[in-house]
Amino acid sequence: MNAPQTGDLVPRHKFVTRAWHWVNVIAVFTLLMTGLGIFNAHPRLYWGEYGANLDHAFLEIGATAQTGYLRIGDTTFDTTGFLGRWEDSKGTTRTYAFPGWMTLPASYHLAMSRNWHLAFAWVLAIAGSLYLLWTLFSGHLRRDLAPEKGELRPAHLWHDIKEHARLRFPTGVAALRYNILQKLAYLGVLLVLLPGVVLTGLTMSPGMNAAWPWLLDLFGGRQSARSLHFICALLIAGFILVHLLMVILAGPWNEVRSMVTGRFRLPGTPPPPAKPTPEAEAA
Repeated sequence: MNAPQTGDLVPRHKFVTRAWHWVNVIAVFTLLMTGLGIFNAHPRLYWGEYGANLDHAFLEIGATAQTGYLRIGDTTFDTTGFLGRWEDSKGTTRTYAFPGWMTLPASYHLAMSRNWHLAFAWVLAIAGSLYLLWTLFSGHLRRDLAPEKGELRPAHLWHDIKEHARLRFPTGVAALRYNILQKLAYLGVLLVLLPGVVLTGLTMSPGMNAAWPWLLDLFGGRQSARSLHFICALLIAGFILVHLLMVILAGPWNEVRSMVTGRFRLPGTPPPPAKPTPEAEAA
């Protein structure tokens, strides 16, 4: 059988990977938006067993009579119009931490945000667990995601970073394989961030504290778990933004088609820039 050539439409993502990807899209976006709605009820993060209103928070989003602010440690940033103090679609000034377009529901409703958050947390946890088992037993984790010998060498990592910075993406058959930066990012999400956000979420539940008290010891208390939960969610949001940017730069139609149908058209090497003609140089 002939090897695939540039321009060929070839298989790329298996059905299990595609199904998990789109379930994750729905679950993660719902969880992020409802999580911000829940955070609006108490927009402060603490470390350890602290958590009362008068305890010192290492992160706080709030508002004064005229401004909104974000405070991290001893440094305060003016966030008027975005965080802490903003106007809704009717022009009414609101002083919740996150604006309505970032939360679900758009208006402050703690009970509804919590109900939706807990429902989709189960979707994320169950789908993620099943996918992780599939990656292990199918060999996908070992074959496609585990770094190969030499890929973790500083020189190799630096080369891939420079290629991405220059927007030079793999072409031909090489485009079917994950590069080392993709592998590290996907492994970080699959093995660290998603389990982390689930376990820290469980640690915040009084019922789970009674059933699995070791979670409190593992994360240093419920408030530490809440802070780590928020940090993991923030890193997942950052991964999504970078992922979407790479999809756009690499060719959105081809990338999205591969995640819908499983078929991918092998990209070719872009032609070199045309050399100016003698007439153009003379002009």
